[in-house]
Amino acid sequence: MQPAHAIPHPAQGLIGRMFGRKPDAGATRAKRLRTIAGSSAAQLAAEMLSAPSALMQLSPDEARAIVAYMRPHRIPEGVTFIREGDTDDTDFMLLVLDGEVTVESIVVSRTAPITVSVLGPGSLIGEMGLLDGEPRSASCTAMSDLRCALLTREALNQLLDDDPRTAAKLMMAISLRIAERMRDNQAKLKMYAQLTQAMNEEIQNLMPL
Repeated sequence: MQPAHAIPHPAQGLIGRMFGRKPDAGATRAKRLRTIAGSSAAQLAAEMLSAPSALMQLSPDEARAIVAYMRPHRIPEGVTFIREGDTDDTDFMLLVLDGEVTVESIVVSRTAPITVSVLGPGSLIGEMGLLDGEPRSASCTAMSDLRCALLTREALNQLLDDDPRTAAKLMMAISLRIAERMRDNQAKLKMYAQLTQAMNEEIQNLMPL
């Protein structure tokens, strides 16, 4: 067993595998692709990953290769499958094929969660935890019965061994999505700050001297 200080961070492990010795992966990749041949769910997942609106920058062949490392997963309505702050269950992400999910978070000065967004088919959920293994940043609850495709960190590691180019494109695409979301959040914070300043100025103008 490795000592605690020698255990690699999940992100370091994923990147490190890209430069190690690679096995003969051609047969493995072909076998995986054969297992999803004819699957309507797998085809739908591949189309979602490679659609222009997905911002994933993946070709149809690359999307199918990734889907071959995912597995079908169903979540009943009302189940909270990701919890904000969770540190133990961060090794997967989901691609929503059918259904809707509410994303909730407890923000500063609040004790009850507020809905941040509602996600539907084509949405990726949990991709940040998949890459960095850090605590979950929000809670996700199924608004309806969900049909998903699930990618675990173990499967991503296997994809890195078998097809490092496709794995690198997937990780870059996920990183771009995260960066886009961070820029969007930054814009919202600026707008909130401007609104707060305007409200404070209005209150000062209304207060008697």
